[in-house]
Amino acid sequence: MKIIGISSSPRGKNSSTLKLLDAALTGAEEAGAEVEAIDVTKLNLKYCIACNSCHETGVCAIKDDYQALLEKLLAADGIILSSPNYITNVTAQLKTLFDRSPLVIHEQLFEGKYGFSLTTAGSGEIDFVLDIMNNYMMHCGGNFTGGVGCSMAEGPSAMEAAIDKSQEMGKDLVEAIKEKRPYPEQEVAHEAWRGQFKYVILANKEQWTHNCEHWMEKGWI
Repeated sequence: MKIIGISSSPRGKNSSTLKLLDAALTGAEEAGAEVEAIDVTKLNLKYCIACNSCHETGVCAIKDDYQALLEKLLAADGIILSSPNYITNVTAQLKTLFDRSPLVIHEQLFEGKYGFSLTTAGSGEIDFVLDIMNNYMMHCGGNFTGGVGCSMAEGPSAMEAAIDKSQEMGKDLVEAIKEKRPYPEQEVAHEAWRGQFKYVILANKEQWTHNCEHWMEKGWI
């Protein structure tokens, strides 16, 4: 079992959010998973240019580090996303990764994967940022098990509690993967999305050939 942890703070080793990610990966490793941390701020990730190449061919036309990162994510069983709160959002580096993911979303390539999200903020705006990351996991076809956030304004004890919870979440992620834990509400949302988006696929079937072939192989159209 492989768990990938995504770090996206430009502060590197000084990142408070990285402390949560390190704890989560420690928990996953203690539960028996192989873990790997990837810092997207150190990768060459260019902006999506909406060229539709991925929809047509299944491969992004931009030559940078994205394809190698995607291959690692697709090979993983679990994905932990982390980002500090930057103006009530994720960091630009993580958003760039999200923006490069239309193929993953259109073809639901995270189907069967599990994940959760981590964030820190100077104030109390925690849930909104966690939702952005968990919604990304959902939009890509995966399920999320929850999230951990910490308001730094609450002091060191809050951070210590968040680190402990992150470690437990890492362990729980491994268990969720092992037992193929059902999340009925999320599965309903997946089915509803596919039921609606199939009309977009069909409307673009002449251009989005790879997307259309994938949907036909899955039996979704």
